[in-house]
Amino acid sequence: MKLLFFIIVVLVGAVGLALLAQSESGYVLINYGPWSVETSFTLAVVVLLLTFMLLYGSVRLAGGALALPGRLRAWRRGRRTLRARLVTTRGLVALAEGHWLKAERDLSRYAERSETPLLNYLGAARAAQMLGDEERRDYHLSMAHRSGAEGELAVGVTQVALQMASSQLEQALATLVHLHAKTPKNVRVLQLLKEVYERLGSWNELVALMPELRKRRALEDDEADLLERRAWETLLRQAREHGQLDKLREVWERIPRHLRQHSNLLAGYVHGLLALGGGDEAEGLLQEAVRRQWDAELVRLYGLAEGRNATQQLATAEDWLKRHQRHPLLLLTLGRLAMRVQLWGKARAYLEASAGMEARAETYRVLGELLERLGEETTARDYYHKGLTLVTGDGKPGPVVPLKRFPLVTRNTKK
Repeated sequence: MKLLFFIIVVLVGAVGLALLAQSESGYVLINYGPWSVETSFTLAVVVLLLTFMLLYGSVRLAGGALALPGRLRAWRRGRRTLRARLVTTRGLVALAEGHWLKAERDLSRYAERSETPLLNYLGAARAAQMLGDEERRDYHLSMAHRSGAEGELAVGVTQVALQMASSQLEQALATLVHLHAKTPKNVRVLQLLKEVYERLGSWNELVALMPELRKRRALEDDEADLLERRAWETLLRQAREHGQLDKLREVWERIPRHLRQHSNLLAGYVHGLLALGGGDEAEGLLQEAVRRQWDAELVRLYGLAEGRNATQQLATAEDWLKRHQRHPLLLLTLGRLAMRVQLWGKARAYLEASAGMEARAETYRVLGELLERLGEETTARDYYHKGLTLVTGDGKPGPVVPLKRFPLVTRNTKK
């Protein structure tokens, strides 16, 4: 299009000069010292135009010659970029297909010349990870860091993922702490930090992170609730295993008030209290919790809690019986409490009623202990055998001793 426009302009100019030559009678005189030149105006114009065109062409030709090395370098650079692009594409395909050695070689080969060096190095690091070469992986990651500060988060997240895959959890945690300090609102960093804390068993750090996980919506509500309860349950169990009642109570006080009402957490705390001599506190907590909401496991634990007044404790459980007459765990608890106040007949009635409703190894064991105390060793061994079979066998304890000999008793009787 430019060439056509140029031709038209030249033609128009030529026609114009021809017309000017026919109608113009003027001349041009140039005098310089002893020299003088006289010519027609039209010829002078033509000479000036030709001189201008010659000078312009010479300048363009000289400029082109001077720019030739730069153009050659640009051409070579373009070829290298094209080559790097093709090899990078080939490396990414190899990475997707699982050809790790080829992927690492192609992605790292032209990484410095690539238009996306960060992606090249990250891909090469993943390939080296899959080859089990952690030294090469770390080298590629360091090169990715150097390729540009704008990719620091991407490099860090990739590094953490690779370190976690290699079970280098301490290194991953150090990387995440650094990333979290720089990008505290990043959801992916929070999710990875949560996962590392879980795998390291850093439950105190995890519960401290929970408010931020919830605020940034890094977890679904149900998942967050489950995770937080599991963290507190673990901390309660660890405090119990350390054998320190004060430490156990300290953990319990740190638990948010709304979570303390959850039966699993309360059961975990009660287990600790029972193991460390806090039976009276456990009895009060369980009584209040069951009064608020019926829970079979808490009812079972109530029978294990040794409060200050066993008789009153038995009366409380018998009051529950009015509303839950056919509940095997409540009957088990009543049997235990009756044994504690030495109401052997009532204890036997409750325990055998519980065993008749549900085959449970725990019930058989308690019933065996009671019968041993009553001197019925043969029957006691039968119940021990049933319980052992239930735990280690096919889960079928065999026939239970008939209950008609021992009717459910509600009045206080001693044998």
